[in-house]
Amino acid sequence: MDLLSLRYFRAVARHQHISRAAEELRVAQPSLSRTIIRLESELGVPLFDRHGRRIRLNEHGAAFLRRVERILAELDDARREMADAAGDGPGRVAVAAETLVQLGGVLAALRAHRPGVGVRLFQAPPESMRRHLRSGEVDFAVASQPLAGPGLCAVELVREEVMLAVPPGHPLAGRERVAVTELADEEFVSTRPGHWQRALLERLFAREGLTPRVVCEGDEAAATPELIGAGLGLGLMPAVARDTLGGRSPVVWLRLDAIDCHRTLSLVWREDAYLSPAAQDFRRLAMETDHASGDMSSWRNRSWKV
Repeated sequence: MDLLSLRYFRAVARHQHISRAAEELRVAQPSLSRTIIRLESELGVPLFDRHGRRIRLNEHGAAFLRRVERILAELDDARREMADAAGDGPGRVAVAAETLVQLGGVLAALRAHRPGVGVRLFQAPPESMRRHLRSGEVDFAVASQPLAGPGLCAVELVREEVMLAVPPGHPLAGRERVAVTELADEEFVSTRPGHWQRALLERLFAREGLTPRVVCEGDEAAATPELIGAGLGLGLMPAVARDTLGGRSPVVWLRLDAIDCHRTLSLVWREDAYLSPAAQDFRRLAMETDHASGDMSSWRNRSWKV
């Protein structure tokens, strides 16, 4: 068993597809298949269930993957630490986020503080963020909903109210506040399952024993106001969107009478990960940056393990 075999296994386990993994690794498919078979033979158990040309990670493979990701993450951390000790360049930071719009301010501050710093960004849902953190592919995740898991630490950056957006002329448009139970028969514009807007919508409805009627879903949250304004349905949006749109807003804004109707933006990292000086600067600057056009002083330095 060697490190190359472990990296090959990790790629196949993630894609659960030999040809896609081979394309990522830039190796021939037959060579990759032989490596996986040889690894299974050495371990004495199959790591994948095979059905024709399809493969699926089995329980042995899932358990092995958790160990492999830790091994490779430790190795990558060691390499980064030695590179920093040798003074090899201005450093690198890798970040995963559900939406990249909040990162502009902190990245500008980081580049001003560390000219030439390398930055790599991943747009990813929460489940992919956990994988990126666990494998060491990213130093941080910027999450818009709770990102729990063993060995993760987090600091809350900002908490902002989430409001209900309705089309002009809608029967609710003249109201200031509305209860979730009054929305049982309404249609909603939302993001796909897994994104924070959809998770919050489903959580608020489930608390009342209801299920929201989502008629339009996608990954482009920035299009939500226009779709709501066109009359496709109602939607949940952060208060910062109202402030940003101002008089150009195509929707009418209401407050929801619901507990915890807010979005919390958190910075998450692995407790045992090596954080380079560049990564430490990113964390410090992220805690000092205004991510939601509001006063963040009350949210800084509130960190915990999750």
